[in-house]
Amino acid sequence: MPIIQSATDLGKATRAARKRLGITQPQLALAAGVGVRFIVELEAGKPSLRLSSALKVLDALGGRLSVDGLID
Repeated sequence: MPIIQSATDLGKATRAARKRLGITQPQLALAAGVGVRFIVELEAGKPSLRLSSALKVLDALGGRLSVDGLID
């Protein structure tokens, strides 16, 4: 499991997962209910994207977001 410390890291992980699944950006956008432009910007590491949409993309890829170390 990669450690995500930046928007760039999230973009790289998203692109790698999409490619592993063999799907295109338009296919992922359709599956996640977001626009293709959102996928392009997410994979490019744009830091100001909407979290709720990024979570939809992660879900469509079969991934999840977890946060460690904040709660005892």
